[in-house]
Amino acid sequence: MGFPKGRRRLVLAVAVLLAAVVAGAVVWRVLAPAEVSTPARGAYPAAPTPTPGVVARLPVAPLIVDGRLRVYAGNRQVYADRPVHNRYRATPYWSYRRWPATLEGVVSTGTTVVSRWSDGRLVGLDARTGRVSWSVDGPEPVGDPTVRRTRAATVWEPRGLFVTEPAGGPPVVVSGGRGRMVAVDPAGGRELWRTDVDAGCRDTLGTTSTGRLVTVDGCAGPAVVEFTDAATGTVGARWRPPGAADELMVTLLGCRSGRSGCAGLRTAGPEDGTGQGWLLGDAAPVAAPSLDAAGAELAGEVAVAVTDGALVGRAARTGAELWRRGGLGEARVIAVQPGRVHVLTPANDLLTVDPATGTQRSWFVLNIGSDGTGWAAGKVHAAYGFVAVERLRRPVDPEGEDRLYFYNSEPVILAAT
Repeated sequence: MGFPKGRRRLVLAVAVLLAAVVAGAVVWRVLAPAEVSTPARGAYPAAPTPTPGVVARLPVAPLIVDGRLRVYAGNRQVYADRPVHNRYRATPYWSYRRWPATLEGVVSTGTTVVSRWSDGRLVGLDARTGRVSWSVDGPEPVGDPTVRRTRAATVWEPRGLFVTEPAGGPPVVVSGGRGRMVAVDPAGGRELWRTDVDAGCRDTLGTTSTGRLVTVDGCAGPAVVEFTDAATGTVGARWRPPGAADELMVTLLGCRSGRSGCAGLRTAGPEDGTGQGWLLGDAAPVAAPSLDAAGAELAGEVAVAVTDGALVGRAARTGAELWRRGGLGEARVIAVQPGRVHVLTPANDLLTVDPATGTQRSWFVLNIGSDGTGWAAGKVHAAYGFVAVERLRRPVDPEGEDRLYFYNSEPVILAAT
């Protein structure tokens, strides 16, 4: 015995309506804006003191945070593993995911990890627990970045996201993007200042070790380097190197991480064969000829460079030679960090010396397992005594697909120095 014809139609209509409601709920749950925070379940690790040498190979680039964690970037996720010297990438210690925004950049200061997203949102995470400490609106990023599978650019050189830790003052995180720039206090996410900017003719390069933003302004005539107080947003000195061309290329030197906390810079024009090195402080840049060479780096108050097969350390302010280590061939300085200068030899040995004295801290071949050393170095990150290097396939094809661009499936090698 069935339903009457009219009632069958009513039951069918109700069933279709219920199915539509259920389907809509599923679609909403899948596609609606959301965030998922998975906090840490174990204890915060102690800072290790590993023996110098290669400690890990990884498929993605780690940001070393507080000397204890490795923080990684995914398309829509930032996550961490531990310990920092674990040989392989481990199950996430904590993770934070957003939808549908994509992750654009990550920086850290102390035990705070700050992530920037494609909708401009800035999210502060406590590195010790993975919990969200704060979340604020910021400017949307401009342009489409080239993102390789290691995501090294996202965690080592994030575009438009900087941190500075001036002596005697609290850290500041600055985010620049579509039409404006915002600075926040990473301790609590409090907005410190915001300003409108013309992104078409201004390029904010990074921050100095004394708490200033460095911007190249070409909006009205020849390019000028502009310095802004990162804590207040107040524009200070506007400076041009003597005799500079209308166009100006600026390279930051001696940076704490990525393009943040930098102590020097090198300027050059489009046709210049060599540049001019400068030291940064609270006043106008001071000439430092020992930083003129393209391969020179700045480690504290010491300029270091490989010249005629010798690694030479010079007093950055006077140019006086402090120490020299010969017999290195076509080696090059690939990174600096407090108390360490890292040099890669033609055989892909990693030499680390004390910048003040040139004393060797460690020297070992940058190899693990049966990988070999037939690779070229890509992006590099150095912090807390560790060095991470992207390994690229030779000959390097900047336009090649990832499978041809990277040396193998785990192209990032991590070493303790």
